[in-house]
Amino acid sequence: MHTEHALSQLGKADEPLMVSPEVFQQLGTITRVLHDTMQQLGVMPKLQTASEGLPDARSRLTYIANKTADAANKVLNSVDKAKAEHAHISAATNEMAKAIMADPVKAVASGMVFNFVKDVEKSTGSIDQHLTDIMMAQDFHDLTGQVVAKVVTLANDLEDSLVKLLVSVVPPDQREKVDPSILQGPVVSPEGRTDVVTNQGEVDDLLASLGF
Repeated sequence: MHTEHALSQLGKADEPLMVSPEVFQQLGTITRVLHDTMQQLGVMPKLQTASEGLPDARSRLTYIANKTADAANKVLNSVDKAKAEHAHISAATNEMAKAIMADPVKAVASGMVFNFVKDVEKSTGSIDQHLTDIMMAQDFHDLTGQVVAKVVTLANDLEDSLVKLLVSVVPPDQREKVDPSILQGPVVSPEGRTDVVTNQGEVDDLLASLGF
């Protein structure tokens, strides 16, 4: 509760927070790393709220990795089985062709043709099931997509919070490098405002102006 209260006060005070140069340097470096990582991943949408915390984000990413690995294994196994059935049909077809060319009457009378048809029917049914299994294995997309969206939301909000915190602790000797309007602190509703950090380009400019 004490930490939440302290964070809620950031940007509200008239005077900037006074911190050591080392703390400011570390904070700026962290913000830059997160910002650059998000750019490299192509994560730029403006998302509204974050409902989960960082420890949970780690478990969610692990969940994504596990679901993706499970789906990949299911697909590979189904493909291997389908290829085996296909190879079986191919071999049986070659044998059937040889038998018919040698003695078509015998091939029919002996029941070889009938057995071949039943065998093909069984194999094609198995292949169809394998294809269905491959399709069903793709259901991980919906689940992991939702998880990714939540983690992305967390990353965006974390970057936003770090930028606001960084602005609030800019040392006096560096404050002239920053647009004075940005130093006013966080704005709840930035729509229609041109004097606040609202996009990735402005975050880049702010970090660059402070040497990060």
